[in-house]
Amino acid sequence: MSLRAIGEQEAQEDLQQLAHRIGRESLAPHAVAVDRDARFPSEAFGALREARLLGAYVPREHGGMGLDLAQIVKLCEILGQYCSATAMVYAMHQIQVACIVHHALGSGYFAGFARRLCEHQWLLASATTEVGIGGDLRSSICSVEWQGDRFSVTKKAPVISYLDAADVLLLTARRAADSAPGDQVQIVLFKDDMELEPICGWDTLGFRGTCSSGFTVHGRGSGEQILPVPYAEIHARTMHPVAHLVWSALWIGIGIDSMNRARSVVRAQARKTPDTVPIAATRLAEADMVLQTMRAGLLQMLQEYQGLLAGAPIDAFGNFGFNIRVNNLKLNTSTLLVDLVGRAMIIGGINAYRNDSDLSLCRHLRDAYGTMVMVNNDRLLGLNAAMQIVHKDA
Repeated sequence: MSLRAIGEQEAQEDLQQLAHRIGRESLAPHAVAVDRDARFPSEAFGALREARLLGAYVPREHGGMGLDLAQIVKLCEILGQYCSATAMVYAMHQIQVACIVHHALGSGYFAGFARRLCEHQWLLASATTEVGIGGDLRSSICSVEWQGDRFSVTKKAPVISYLDAADVLLLTARRAADSAPGDQVQIVLFKDDMELEPICGWDTLGFRGTCSSGFTVHGRGSGEQILPVPYAEIHARTMHPVAHLVWSALWIGIGIDSMNRARSVVRAQARKTPDTVPIAATRLAEADMVLQTMRAGLLQMLQEYQGLLAGAPIDAFGNFGFNIRVNNLKLNTSTLLVDLVGRAMIIGGINAYRNDSDLSLCRHLRDAYGTMVMVNNDRLLGLNAAMQIVHKDA
């Protein structure tokens, strides 16, 4: 192994140790309260800002840490072991950072934006859903209204995660009033650029700390705040695949913590009967098979996507086979997480079923079901079914 490789390995280990330390000190102690009170995990993001991790994916030459996507995925997995709401917010933030890094750094405005993001450790939120489009992120009703080189936009979004805590919102809209629903752009809006009208709150079964309330957003700005490529390209190359990769990673983190809690129960049982392998150990081995399947699916998709990022034309990201595999990653990971946490709860018994136990898996199970309804699995299956009819790859 070369000295450079050794240095990179040590840096990777240091990064993971940092994430675990932040998880132990700033996420885990507050995870129950964040979930119970449906409040933003402010302690966690104070620590993440202090560690400069909100700009982690921004290249070094633009003021960031220059991490690659595999490292971001690992961070999401680690954070997911301590507080799923924190990990989900961090993942959604990094999706938006990736949109800017992949598509906008050639612009002088966005090169400066990236530097300011890293300097101030801004938290980025996203508004892609809209009342009236039924969850179709590739269609918009609202449009950019132009007055010279200035614009205004009004979007009624049923869900915008952690908007109250965010510094910047990336919003999708039709390019102009006479544009087709799919002719979209992505716009950067600062807090001072917006007026917000609440539509609905966020009192949900799981992922309560993401604070994903609905708002009507009235935004304004200058033309340079619009990303320089069509949203269709941003969605195909970045938003869609990166979302499913970082989400799957944090869901695996939930699964790992569930396994760890179940394993502590099995070990306690084994100490009581050292000459007999507890039946729960067999169930634990079965649960570990589920976790391994989740990890293998994520690794395979991550390697394929990173290979495409290395130089594939934009057409490669529109390939039906690629999009089916990206959707399958989300479908498989979300479905298997419910299975895994359910198995861990049976192993843990009544203590895993209790809300007031150190071994409780109630939050984990509620969050696990949330993974199946965010970008609803039935909708993704319907899209895959349509693509299966026309795609030719085996």
